[in-house]
Amino acid sequence: MIITDRPAAGTDPRRHPGRWLALSVLVLAVLLVAVDATVLGLATPFLSEDLKPSGTQLLWIGDIYSFVIAGLLVSMGSLGDRIGRKKLLLTGAVAFGAVSVLNAYATTPEMMIVARALLGVAGATLMPSTLALIRNIFHDPRERSLAIGIWGAAASAGAAVGPVVGGFLLEHFWWGSVFLINLPVMAVLVVVGVKLLPESRNPAPGPWDVPSVLLSLVGIVGVVYAIKEAAAYGPRWDVAAAAVAGAGALVWFVRRQLSIRFPLLDMRLFRNRGFSGAVLADLLTILGLSGLVFFLSQYLQLVQGRGPLEAGVAELPAAVGAVTAGLLAGRAARRFSVRLVVAGGLAAVGLATAMLVLLTEDTGYPLLGGVLLVVGVGAGFSFTVTADVILSGVPKEQAGSASAVSETAYELGAALGIALLGSIVTGVYRGFPTPAGVPAETASAAHESLGGAVEAARAVPGHQAADLVAAAQEAFVHGLRIAAGAGAAVLLAASVVAWFLLRGQKLEEEPEKTSA
Repeated sequence: MIITDRPAAGTDPRRHPGRWLALSVLVLAVLLVAVDATVLGLATPFLSEDLKPSGTQLLWIGDIYSFVIAGLLVSMGSLGDRIGRKKLLLTGAVAFGAVSVLNAYATTPEMMIVARALLGVAGATLMPSTLALIRNIFHDPRERSLAIGIWGAAASAGAAVGPVVGGFLLEHFWWGSVFLINLPVMAVLVVVGVKLLPESRNPAPGPWDVPSVLLSLVGIVGVVYAIKEAAAYGPRWDVAAAAVAGAGALVWFVRRQLSIRFPLLDMRLFRNRGFSGAVLADLLTILGLSGLVFFLSQYLQLVQGRGPLEAGVAELPAAVGAVTAGLLAGRAARRFSVRLVVAGGLAAVGLATAMLVLLTEDTGYPLLGGVLLVVGVGAGFSFTVTADVILSGVPKEQAGSASAVSETAYELGAALGIALLGSIVTGVYRGFPTPAGVPAETASAAHESLGGAVEAARAVPGHQAADLVAAAQEAFVHGLRIAAGAGAAVLLAASVVAWFLLRGQKLEEEPEKTSA
């Protein structure tokens, strides 16, 4: 069955049969991406011991996926509008599964970075397609709000399932097994999706503009790379060159979109204050959260000594809060207001994150669990409502591009968060004093990463090993506290931005009218 964005005479696309079953397939795609993103944090200590990446390589392993996916999301969203969102989704799912095998069997840090980059290419096809299909399957605004809530809840559930399943695998198998769990999910998605998902596309899309694709990729990757390197190591000529090249490519991209007949991204979408406000709020929120999330699993395992499975279970409150809030978000936004729900949710996340400035090596779980629960609830309310605002504010034929903008903000924020907040943690960590008597080679390895310090300490006898690990842990937690303060400031700023830019914004109430 093919559903274009122009309904056939005599049909009522508002009641597309099997729409809830189709949603279940889209949920699998979201789980596929969310699980992969969360298991990496748990696997990082094991990966560090095996591949022995430097601190910089470790950050690249963490954020190259986000760099690539952010650079390609707009292009892939536009491609889905043109060739069919179902076709792009299923093709991307097959590629995602295949590249997951390459991630699992990476043997060097360089190979792992390349594998994560390729995973980003495949991942860029998945998320815009799922949201765009929801926009075209659910024409009743209240049903669509619930569907988006379920979609967001699935992402949160993936964030919960990933650490628990990943923790179990890491305690019984090698670290590469956490990537192989993508394969059965991918297989179910493809087999069931072929039967259940309706096809949808823009009926008059025009050609796919390859120069715009390249400009988008070069622009975003160049700018993010420059920010990351400058934050970690200070200004250098190559960083300046990357910043200039990236900014120039983005300016050229925008000018090209305004001048060609069939742009990859209709820049007029940003004239809608609600659309722009929702996108900016998403970007700032993820920026404030992602760097901390990336290091939290390392804190739970390498500082507090929890096993991978225990660490995964410890992170569950965030997912439980996000799932619950996501399912209630649409109703809350209609009863109160969009800006109150979004800004209030972000303020709660910011205040909870600020509590992490009190973190110590021995912080009890009640504080950590409470912070994670509040973060999950606030983020669940905010992200669900902003996604609804973004999708509701655009014509159906541009659903892929609009969804891609939403996901680009998410991924760009994640990359920037890991780059900036992660660089704070890494920069503070590298400055810790080495205990007396520790060989220079061991000290050098210990200063690369906390996982490297734990591994290096095994070659040091007696109390020197304990002193080395204790000094490394103290420096890591100190960096985490500073990053938490910076992240909280960004999140509270996002709350203020949402309050002003989403003023007067409302979710749709009436089903879309269709003409015969």
